[in-house]
Amino acid sequence: MSSYVDGFVIPVPAGKLEEYKAMATKACAVWMEHGALEYVECVGDDLNIKDILSFNTLAKVEGDEQVIFAWIRYRSREHRDEVNAKVMADPRIKEMCPSSGNEMPFDCKRMAYGGFRAIVESQTS
Repeated sequence: MSSYVDGFVIPVPAGKLEEYKAMATKACAVWMEHGALEYVECVGDDLNIKDILSFNTLAKVEGDEQVIFAWIRYRSREHRDEVNAKVMADPRIKEMCPSSGNEMPFDCKRMAYGGFRAIVESQTS
């Protein structure tokens, strides 16, 4: 059985990158505690490659924004659904949400997200 991945592409203002990193670090702990197999958040570094659609274009970067590319890996879609149900019920995640009066360090409406079924996998031990 192949694994399942939730993927994200998020434009984040450069001035809010440290705030985003702090939020992502807290979220990572919650997802891993509730059973995710892997949680990775990356900031774009080499994004303007000639003749290739850039993540900057894909994310419709404005001004000084940086692109975050992130993923969370699970055993299966069913496992993802179980883990995410626990995560969304966790008060630590609820505290981070705008509904709790907190301002997100990025525009949630510009975040790209999707669930992906792995078709090729390999990893070192």
